[in-house]
Amino acid sequence: MPTEAPVVVTGASGLVAKYVIGEFLKRGYQVRGTVRRMEKADSVRRAVMRLGCDPAGLSFAVADLNGDAGWDDAVAAAGIVVHTASPFPIAQPDDPDEVIRPARDGTLRVLKAATRVQVKRLVLTSSSVAIFYASGLPSGHIYSEDDFTDETRSDLTPYIKSKTIAEKAAWQFVKATSGAPELAVINPAFVQGPALDDDLSTSHDLFRLMARGLYPAAPRIRFPVTDVRDVAAAHAEAALRPDAAGKRFLIGEGHLRLYELGRILARELPDLRGKVPKFELPDVAVRALAVFDKRLRTILPELGEQKDYTNARVRTDLGLSLRSADDAVTAAVQSLRDLRLI
Repeated sequence: MPTEAPVVVTGASGLVAKYVIGEFLKRGYQVRGTVRRMEKADSVRRAVMRLGCDPAGLSFAVADLNGDAGWDDAVAAAGIVVHTASPFPIAQPDDPDEVIRPARDGTLRVLKAATRVQVKRLVLTSSSVAIFYASGLPSGHIYSEDDFTDETRSDLTPYIKSKTIAEKAAWQFVKATSGAPELAVINPAFVQGPALDDDLSTSHDLFRLMARGLYPAAPRIRFPVTDVRDVAAAHAEAALRPDAAGKRFLIGEGHLRLYELGRILARELPDLRGKVPKFELPDVAVRALAVFDKRLRTILPELGEQKDYTNARVRTDLGLSLRSADDAVTAAVQSLRDLRLI
């Protein structure tokens, strides 16, 4: 694909988007990022400069997932669209549609606009949560890109449902629509790695909460981890490799317990040792506390779960080697201290 055609990255002010923008700039592409307000543009430029990139190759367009205005102009003349924008609240809303509607409808808005202007390929940032909550699987199942979450399950959070519904809607759209872009999907696990500024992702904000001593105990949950730098590289490879079309890519390397995140925080920043969780809470206590703390509701589906998975496809089809979970979390913690955020 020619470098003259811009790569469009939606939700440009998000952590994954900033790294994706940097990845394409390093590869010689012009990038157009979408933002809800142009006031966000300068912070994105500063972030990509932190990545060692020249922001001269970066431009911006205003478009919002909640409305049709601006999307045709945003994706005009693009060869590749990377759709990263999607709400990820740290506290789950009372009304699930607050996150489901913009995730699903926003994805379809971007796909429809990309179809109208004949974009060749769209890479969608989905999530591992669109894989890990299938129904009827046997104990010990090894999860892969062949698995899809059952969004009708009553125990899922609005966020998990939103990512699953949005991804399924994207696959249905490209299958049913003549002239739709080729679709590739990235399904990252819990995203860590270096923060770039004080506009923290929900994943990074967890450490700020720990550093304030808000969680003296940790729920007993374990989840796959991925480094944002690997996530960005996966988006670029999925956009550029011809045989990546029509595929999903589960991006993760290893697992960590929430308690272990606190241990890494204390190991890297000994002055915070007294703030991090001291022990793990029984599941019944977490469920009781979640009645009062909406942030805990986000992790309720993880209680008692042991999700083993394979990342073979990202290695074989995208040619990537992934950073370890410990390395990703260590980089996150160190970056937050460097930025004087913890």
